Amino acid sequence: MRPLLLLGLVAAATQASAQIVSRDSAAPTTLTIDQAIDLARRNNPQLQQTLNNRISARAAVRSAYGALLPSADASLSAQRQQGGQQIFSGTSLGASSDVNQSSYQIGLNYRINSATLITPSLQRANRDAVEADITGATETLRSNVSQQYLSSLQAEANADLQDSLLVASQQELILAQAREIVGSGTQLDVQRAEVALGIQKVQVLRARNQVEIEKLRLFQLMGVDQPPNVKLVSQFPVVPLSLNLQQLIASARTQNPGVLALRSREHVADLNVRREKGEYSPTLSLSTGIGGYTYGYTNSNFPVQQAAAQLEAARTSCIRTEEVRAALNLSNQLTECNAMAFTDVQAQAIRDNNSKFPFGFTKSPRSFSAMLSLPLFDGFAREQRLQEAMANRSDARYSVRSKELALTADVTAAYLTLVTAEKTVALQEQNSAKAKQELKLVQDRYRIGATTFVDLTEARATYERAEGDRITSVYDYHKAFAALESAVGHPLR
Repeated sequence: MRPLLLLGLVAAATQASAQIVSRDSAAPTTLTIDQAIDLARRNNPQLQQTLNNRISARAAVRSAYGALLPSADASLSAQRQQGGQQIFSGTSLGASSDVNQSSYQIGLNYRINSATLITPSLQRANRDAVEADITGATETLRSNVSQQYLSSLQAEANADLQDSLLVASQQELILAQAREIVGSGTQLDVQRAEVALGIQKVQVLRARNQVEIEKLRLFQLMGVDQPPNVKLVSQFPVVPLSLNLQQLIASARTQNPGVLALRSREHVADLNVRREKGEYSPTLSLSTGIGGYTYGYTNSNFPVQQAAAQLEAARTSCIRTEEVRAALNLSNQLTECNAMAFTDVQAQAIRDNNSKFPFGFTKSPRSFSAMLSLPLFDGFAREQRLQEAMANRSDARYSVRSKELALTADVTAAYLTLVTAEKTVALQEQNSAKAKQELKLVQDRYRIGATTFVDLTEARATYERAEGDRITSVYDYHKAFAALESAVGHPLR
């Protein structure tokens, strides 16, 4: 009867464990690491901010080339002045009618010196530096997403381990209860099994909670909301290394985005020094333009009356002069003076000329000017800018050198860490396999009453540590590989 009872209890334990392992199987959303990286590149806010720098850099290049072309401007103005008298230098000026005025001006200006010629090259170099920054930010994001994807998989592996240990704890409790029933165990063993089961349930809860936290961090990096029931499906086998350290260092020096960006910044600094030196060169300025104006009285009769009055004054003056000449028996033009008269045709012509406001422009004479200026002294401001540019160039060179030295150290350290991680995986797999065999042996001995529950607990704890260390070593290897890719600056598989 005792063997039958033990078999029945073990079967019940197996059924209970199957119920625990079964989880929500509603259509999970799968996510590979390549999909995660692609989503992050399209949605990560920090990367999108870096991509916006490309717009400014391209606009700066267009502006630099635009400075080589003439600038053009146009203006149109209108003015109304109230009629009245004004005193200027003791003389009364003005008109009894309001005046309308309008004008237009279209001008072309061109300014060039050596700094203007260097600026396009400088802005192109700055654009290249921005592109290198974008590449570097993209590679950094790829590395961060890869690391977090691996952390999520590691958390799931640890959670699966805790689930399997929970099943084992349930089986151990049922075996302890069965042994107590048949008289080969004690109540103390049952209580110990119950405590171990409770502790293991806590470990399962914590492990599953950590899985969700790691996934949340992953989707935060990706820049999208986490869908429900998402499953990470990419697999990362541990394969023997076939990498050469010197080749990795050489590749990093030529392809690492951080180094390329600093070299572009160095080129920008060098061109900026040349541009500042160009401020000592003369500047040629050319300008030309066309324009026109209108001028008219609001009262169209006012210029007619003014012209008639002027003609009458001229007629009177002419008659007086010619009468004097006639009195002296000199030749005169008295008849012509008497014939002077203001006609309707003249009045209409004046009215027509007065009605050109606002767009009946009279063209102004064209003009063209050229000026060659040479800066002589500006309070040492040019010298200050030149010295600052030279200091920035020196700093840029030192930054490149520092990055190259750090790159060598980072690649070497990442490579050595990867080699160590590969060896560690092999050792931890051996330790885990041995611990698993030991646990199975102790479980079998406990079933037949050949060992105590304390020995079973110790064997399970040893297996938990060994399997946990194996999982950690496997994902440490993949994280070390991702760190090496980040140091080199491009994928290696």
